[in-house]
Amino acid sequence: MKLLISNDDGVYALGIRTLANTLAKAGHDVTVVCPDRERSATGHGLTLHQPIRADIIESIFHPSIKAWACSGTPSDCVKLALWALLDSPPDFVLSGINHGANLGTDVLYSGTVSAAMEGVIEGFPSVAFSLTSSKSDEFQPAADFACSLVQQLKEKPLPELTLLNVNVPAIAPSEIKGAIVTRQGVRRYIDVFEKRADPRGKTYYWLAGELLEDVEDPHVPDRVPTDVQANRDHYITITPLHYNLTSPSGLETMQKWAQGFS
Repeated sequence: MKLLISNDDGVYALGIRTLANTLAKAGHDVTVVCPDRERSATGHGLTLHQPIRADIIESIFHPSIKAWACSGTPSDCVKLALWALLDSPPDFVLSGINHGANLGTDVLYSGTVSAAMEGVIEGFPSVAFSLTSSKSDEFQPAADFACSLVQQLKEKPLPELTLLNVNVPAIAPSEIKGAIVTRQGVRRYIDVFEKRADPRGKTYYWLAGELLEDVEDPHVPDRVPTDVQANRDHYITITPLHYNLTSPSGLETMQKWAQGFS
């Protein structure tokens, strides 16, 4: 299959090299277009007011892989690849493997998930992969699972406009209990800004968020486990996402109020 791979950790990140090389060795036609430096937590930002540059990269990836390093955001990378760099459309857009979890409401900030979501917006089935530790460098189990999942999705296609957000626990493969389908959890942070001074005495601020709690969403059936809890229980989590942010409960409530707006 023809695969487009991007990330938000940059072209030199071990996660994307492991993912791309594993898929190339499995016989897939792999193209990599990713940021030229780390672009974590950029969300779905696009570059509109300055040029985007893309340089061919050699000697980093498997010899069969075509690779570009892009000056833009993860979403820029996917959009540029689909509209300018690829000679034919891919079968899948993949993103990752991210160095750190993308669970719960983290997906709203994640450049990894946004790169995959750009693929969905452009009409391609897409998957985001993350290893749930910023310290572990053991990406191979996650890459092996990605290889298996891509093959399964070839045989059992995703519903239209669906993104899969996959989080692999950073534990020994023998300790992983399996892979399960989950719903998106909710995570809240204490966003503390540390006030500091640079060498010239000028004040600047450094965001040092700390996880406060995992919160249940009352509008989602609790018979399906959250990605946060299932990952904590040593499962690989597969969470279907889409870009329609309409709130069903809000829509129902507002329709009842509609007469008051006339």
